[in-house]
Amino acid sequence: MDELAAEGEEVYRGLTEHTPGFIDYFYEVTPVQEIGLLNIGSRPSHRKKGDRSLSSVRAIGWVFAWGQSRHALPTWYGMGGAIERWRGTDPARLAKLQTMYREWPFFRTLLSNAQMALYKADMSVAADYAKLCQDPEAGGRIFQLIRQRHERAVLQILHVADVPSLLNETPELAISLAHRTPYLDPLNHIQAVLLRKLRESEGEGDCPWLEPLLRSINAIAAGMRNTG
Repeated sequence: MDELAAEGEEVYRGLTEHTPGFIDYFYEVTPVQEIGLLNIGSRPSHRKKGDRSLSSVRAIGWVFAWGQSRHALPTWYGMGGAIERWRGTDPARLAKLQTMYREWPFFRTLLSNAQMALYKADMSVAADYAKLCQDPEAGGRIFQLIRQRHERAVLQILHVADVPSLLNETPELAISLAHRTPYLDPLNHIQAVLLRKLRESEGEGDCPWLEPLLRSINAIAAGMRNTG
């Protein structure tokens, strides 16, 4: 488990700390700055107002913002890479992970929660948000990296759980989440459009896009049932 944790942290930090353009991507493709305008918490979304950096954004704002844009990145990123690196092509290591999943409640709960997070993350919806990046080349490059990691994380966790699809062992949850999709996807599309219009109208005086955008944040949080 220590080895898996170290591998997962390295993969996660590789994206968040060592990928050129990642911080700009975060601020441009999520509503993290607008979340700070909502009256929903005891503390602001940033430690230092106006500081556009990873160290300034608070943990709740970080998780909440990624959830809104359907990346849900902090909840799963690094996990698939950790499993993939540790097991390699060794069938004995895969068998060990499968035994851990069957017999160790902590590990089973960890991967079960990851399955739910991967299910809620939707790369086809996240692609709409990725287009908000001011640098299209950087936005496309970073999104493809995240999308590929998502696909590989799903594959690795399915191998360990030895199931054909995410949430196969919790069909009631799968049905509940599937029923929300027809409502959430249009809300996400509306939010991405509002974010674009809001940013294009900066400095133009009264803005008609902010209030509906804030409402969309509340609506998506209610549908996702995750706020951070």
